Amino acid sequence: MVQINLPKNSKVQKGNYFKDKTGSKNLRKVNVYRWDPSTGENPRIDTYEVDMDNCPSKVLDVLNKIKNEIDPSIAYRRSCAHGVCGSCAMNMGGKNGLACTTPHSEIDGDIDIYPLPHLKVKKDLIGDLDGLYKQYQSIEPWLKSNSNSETTEIIQSKKDREKLDGAYECIMCACCSTSCPSYWWNGDKYLGPAVLLQAYRWIVDSRDEEREARLKKVADELKLYRCHTILNCTSACPKGLNPAKAIAEIKKMLATANTVSYTHRRCRRIERCRSRWSPYH
Repeated sequence: MVQINLPKNSKVQKGNYFKDKTGSKNLRKVNVYRWDPSTGENPRIDTYEVDMDNCPSKVLDVLNKIKNEIDPSIAYRRSCAHGVCGSCAMNMGGKNGLACTTPHSEIDGDIDIYPLPHLKVKKDLIGDLDGLYKQYQSIEPWLKSNSNSETTEIIQSKKDREKLDGAYECIMCACCSTSCPSYWWNGDKYLGPAVLLQAYRWIVDSRDEEREARLKKVADELKLYRCHTILNCTSACPKGLNPAKAIAEIKKMLATANTVSYTHRRCRRIERCRSRWSPYH
C-alpha cells in the first residue's frame, strides 16, 4: 500500500481572529491565507471582521482596509488598481482574478482570499512568478526581423493588425496558467496558457520574420500538447481573453505545416520511384 507523506508545513492551521472595534452592524468575515517562511511556522488562516459600510467595492479595497486599519503585517502585491498591471492576482472565493477588479459583493458568504494556486508562496498572498517569467523569456517575446529595417517602418495592414486582437492585451497576471491542471502537474515543462498566448501573439504578427522558428520552438509534447482544452484558462482570464483558442490555433498551424511537409516528402519519394522503375531508362 502506497503512503503519501506531506511536508509538515503543508497543513494549514487556524490562525488569529480579529474582532471588529468600530461597532458597525454591517460586518463581513474575511479569511486570509498567511505564511511567513522566516518563522518556520505552518501556514494559517487569519480571520478579520471588516466594516463594509466604510469600505469601497473591490476585494483590493478590503485588503487595503485590513492592512491600513487592522493588521499591517499582511503582505500582498498591488500597483495600478485599474486591472492593467496584473500585480494583485490572487484566488478569491475559489476563483482566480484581480483583486482590484473583483467586487466583494459577488462573493457569497465569507470572503476567502488565497494566493494563486500551484505557485510557490513567498509570503502570505505573494506567489513566486520567477518560473513563469523564465518561460515567457524562452519564447523570445520581441519582434524579429532579418531584413535591414532599423531605419524603416515595417508596414502592417489593418487586417493583419486585427489578428493580434485578443492576444496583445494579456497582462501576464498568471490567473489562467494557475487555473490549469496541466500546468499544476507539468509547470516545469508545459508553457501554460499565458505563455502560449504570448507565443501565438508573435507567431501571427505579420511583421515578424521568424514564424517557422517560433512554431518549431513550441512544437513539443510537453511545451504545447499538454493542453487538453479544459478551458479553465478562458474562464479565469480577467481581461476576457481566450488562451485556449490561441493554443488551438498554434496546433492547427503545426498540423497544417506537418501535412504539407509530409505531402511534399511523399511526392518526392513517388517521383524517385517512378524515375527508378521507368521502362524508358
